[in-house]
Amino acid sequence: MTTVKFKTNIHCGSCIKSVTPVLNNLDNIDLWKVDLEHDDKILEVTLDDEDKNSVVEAVKSAGFEIEEIQ
Repeated sequence: MTTVKFKTNIHCGSCIKSVTPVLNNLDNIDLWKVDLEHDDKILEVTLDDEDKNSVVEAVKSAGFEIEEIQ
């Protein structure tokens, strides 16, 4: 399993409601959460493979900005 963190503009409960079905539909995600308290609104995703691009594309398709951070 791989854990990846992304900087996003998911900043409120409504945003999380919008992105939830998109992320929940990805087969390679085991767990995800957004830290709304962090300045960069960190999305932390645990993947069962190395396909980070599927997460990026899914979040972008929901209308949000996303950028991987180290």
